[in-house]
Parts: sequence; C-alpha cells; structure tokens
Amino acid sequence: MEIKLAQTFIAVDDHDKALTFYRDVLGLEVRNDVGFEGMRWVTVGSPAQPDVEIVLEPPLADPNAPAADKQAMAELLAKGLLRGVIFSTDDVDATFERIRAAGGEVLQEPIDQPYGVRDCAFRDPAGNMLRFNQPRKG
Repeated sequence: MEIKLAQTFIAVDDHDKALTFYRDVLGLEVRNDVGFEGMRWVTVGSPAQPDVEIVLEPPLADPNAPAADKQAMAELLAKGLLRGVIFSTDDVDATFERIRAAGGEVLQEPIDQPYGVRDCAFRDPAGNMLRFNQPRKG
C-alpha cells in the first residue's frame, strides 16, 4: 500500500492577490479555479510535482459556518497564525532574492539551520508563513 500527499490547503482572503504571488512570483501553475456558493478555490502546483496541489481556499470554507467562526478565522489569518507550507528549492539564496525583489514580505533571510537545511521565510499576501529550504552543502 502506498500513501502520498495529494493536496494541502492554504487559507487566503483575496484570491487575486494570492494568484499574483503563487503564480507570478513563485512560478506555480494554476490547475483549477472554481467558484461555489459565493466562495472560490484555486488550485496551484509546481510543474515538477504534477500530482501535488496547493488549494487556496477561503479562511473558513463552510457556507453553513456561524458568522462568529468565520470572523475568528479571518482574524487568525490576518495575524498570520494559520499554518503555511515549506517549499524545497535547489537554491534558497536565489529564491530569496527573487521573492524579495517581487515585494515579498521577508520574515527571515537565508540562514543555515542546525537541523541540516539553509532556509528563509516570507509571508504571502494573506499573512501565511512560507518557508523555502534546501539541504545544506557539506
């Protein structure tokens, strides 16, 4: 039996801003863009990983959720308290420079971590933390 990751979800409050970042800055391809009951889901992914997708979804993608729950999720998103993702790259320094030059909000410049990677971190337009890492050389 084989188990593999297929999709992961990132909450966004503005899909157009998110698309500009994930598609135009990070270079991910748009695979799907669906609207339903006043909400929108956009699926993006790396051309190098055709079977793994990131779903950009509303902060609380439940049309039946109470307004207070929707407000709470929106507030957590605005504070950057929802989990993001970690991307791997073959050149974290070049990735950092490309994202910073495009106006990405820097959280951490590239640094060698004690757990064997060199990484950096940004916030996406919705406030999610995204880390980019590569294994340390030598």
